[in-house]
Amino acid sequence: MGFMRDVEIVWDDLLEAFENIDPETVFFIDRDTGEIFSVPLDYEDDDFWEEIEANEDRYLQIPEFDYDQERQLLHEFIKGMTNSSLKGLLERSLMGKRPFGRLEEILSFYPEESERLLALKDELIAARIRNWLENNDIFLADEHH
Repeated sequence: MGFMRDVEIVWDDLLEAFENIDPETVFFIDRDTGEIFSVPLDYEDDDFWEEIEANEDRYLQIPEFDYDQERQLLHEFIKGMTNSSLKGLLERSLMGKRPFGRLEEILSFYPEESERLLALKDELIAARIRNWLENNDIFLADEHH
């Protein structure tokens, strides 16, 4: 077994992969190079898929977007609100299928709340990414996150 080495992973690319909500797109990370790339789920290149399968340790599929976790985040966020009329409005918007977009729209009129939500979301995704990296024994070369 090879020794673990720190690879240069571009955090923003990782973030983008974890925030991907397109079910038709799948993201991979190349553990040898730290490169992150995406392909359509129905990518027609058999060689590519065989390569991926033959090198499972090298090419890790990045987990898909977690809607349950997002919903949980939104509930937490709304619970912490002081503005009760806004709170009611947001609670109703959670009923929809894609609550986040609706919420961002409504919050565009409330810059402080909007910032608080984005900060929470970033934190959640960052924590999720770090967890996943750790579980897969990937260590970021730069630890400033």
